[in-house]
Amino acid sequence: MTTTTAAPAATGRRAPRRQTLARRQAVWGWVFALPATLHIALWTGFPILVAMLLSLTHYDMLNPPSWAGISNYTAIANDPLFWRAMWHNLIIAAVGIPVSMLLALVLAVLLNQGVRGTGAFRTAVFLPHVTATVAIAMIWLWIYSPGQNGLLNYVGGFLGIPNQPFLNSPSQALPAVILVTIWQGLGLKTMIYLASLQTIDQQLYEAAEIDGASAVQRFRHITVPILAPTTFFILVTSIIGNFQTFDLIYVLTSGGPANSTTVVTYEIYETAFQQFRMGLASAQSVVLLVVLVVLTVLARRLTGGRDD
Repeated sequence: MTTTTAAPAATGRRAPRRQTLARRQAVWGWVFALPATLHIALWTGFPILVAMLLSLTHYDMLNPPSWAGISNYTAIANDPLFWRAMWHNLIIAAVGIPVSMLLALVLAVLLNQGVRGTGAFRTAVFLPHVTATVAIAMIWLWIYSPGQNGLLNYVGGFLGIPNQPFLNSPSQALPAVILVTIWQGLGLKTMIYLASLQTIDQQLYEAAEIDGASAVQRFRHITVPILAPTTFFILVTSIIGNFQTFDLIYVLTSGGPANSTTVVTYEIYETAFQQFRMGLASAQSVVLLVVLVVLTVLARRLTGGRDD
């Protein structure tokens, strides 16, 4: 009887201790997260708030802001150049991101096989990501250069292909820019996929192979589902990075020819620092933020909502 009555008492004493421990862990969790939270609030949250306020004003950096209401957003709604720039971003994202993610996954699977020379090849694949974008743009300017001075036209001459204008052509400039974005972003995506592949338990593949699953079936039913959170992360960061593209466009094309490669960030730069319409540029930035939030939600739906 003594043992029977003592057990509930011991359990009752243990419950408050667990609650106290959980409370203490939560407090310390907030303490450790506080510096990062303050950093985000100061350098991200506050600028976003200021941009939202400035988007409701007329401001040229020389005179005090004056209230404009929603006139800046009305101007954006009626600005075909801004929406053309937005459309170019969507094209670059819709074409470049899936292609680069597919190539990155294929390269990651190959690198994960442990073949000889993997380290050197991994370095070569990752090198474009750590190289300055301006340097990359200058290299591709030479590659795309019209006439026999450009590498592509020089090689094409041996194959009997006539010289192409590439960046000087309104129809070829945007595909040429998309190719550069795919090449530049391939390395980081490959390394992220490779790191995720190396965390998969090989016993899963061995068990599936014993059950008679083919290589394609193992890839489809084991690799792809396990990589779903990684795919979501790469997709979201790629979308955000795509809409932040500026220096590549600035050096390669400056939005030309005939605004065929202008993107949203370049249009915001033109509005803010060429036309000095900071209020309108802030409104464009807010619209861009809303578009990114919507695309992130859509990306989460496309990947099954698995972002854990």
